Amino acid sequence: MITIATLEDVSALNTLINAAYRGESSKKGWTTEANILEGLRTTEQELQENIINPANTILKFTENNVIIGCVLLVVKEQQLYLGMLTVSPELQNSGVGKKLLKQAEIHAHEKGLPKIVMTVISVREELIAWYKRNGYLDTGAREPFPASEFHIPISDTPLEFIVLEKKVL
Repeated sequence: MITIATLEDVSALNTLINAAYRGESSKKGWTTEANILEGLRTTEQELQENIINPANTILKFTENNVIIGCVLLVVKEQQLYLGMLTVSPELQNSGVGKKLLKQAEIHAHEKGLPKIVMTVISVREELIAWYKRNGYLDTGAREPFPASEFHIPISDTPLEFIVLEKKVL
């Protein structure tokens, strides 16, 4: 079941997102960033701020009262930004991610937004290919990868974001 996350979900979301993106647990899934980044993917404070912000919606995918997936949706001008698409590593390739993408499209349509945009780290070729199979196109735009205490590159390979988009209206 997909519903809107609340402040009560912050701890579970934080655990899920960090487990899916970083560290040993993330290596059980195919979307890990553990081979390119160290540190946390998010914090409880960041998630609280996202939930409180009226421009944002975090959708959660719950099964048996356990959050197994989520996605951050941010209204930015005339588009919907999609970020932090997360599925529990053990459940990746089960269709949860596709269902969250579909719900994001419904959300954009309900808000009257003509497209969804996202950024993906350029070296994540398998993830970029998955988004393309789901209708997202490479816009050709690139953005610098932010250096921070949470996103610590493992190698000296420079990282950048590829901007993908999908028209929904």
